[in-house]
Amino acid sequence: MGGEIIIVPIIFGSLFAIAYLHYSTRNKERLALIEKGADASIFVKGRSKTAPIWKVLILNVALLLMGIGLGIFIASIIHEIGVEQDVAYPGTIFLMAGIGLFVGFNMTKNLDKE
Repeated sequence: MGGEIIIVPIIFGSLFAIAYLHYSTRNKERLALIEKGADASIFVKGRSKTAPIWKVLILNVALLLMGIGLGIFIASIIHEIGVEQDVAYPGTIFLMAGIGLFVGFNMTKNLDKE
């Protein structure tokens, strides 16, 4: 009876513990590098050439939604031709959404090159 109540604090406690270990370990590594006199530029290396996350997110969500819309449109055409509705709609929607995400992935790679 009380088992359901204790699950939520365990989940949040686990998430807190993981975040705490991540940040404390990262801080200790950086302090050790500073003590040895190492250059701290290794922490920002590689971040300058990537596209901002908001551009990537908007691009992928937009292409996903366009793929879903196109999938519904094509599925309605396929349904009118004679394919069953239970087959046409899910198959075409998932296919076009996957194509949209694949195009978004390729466009994100091109965005990173710029």
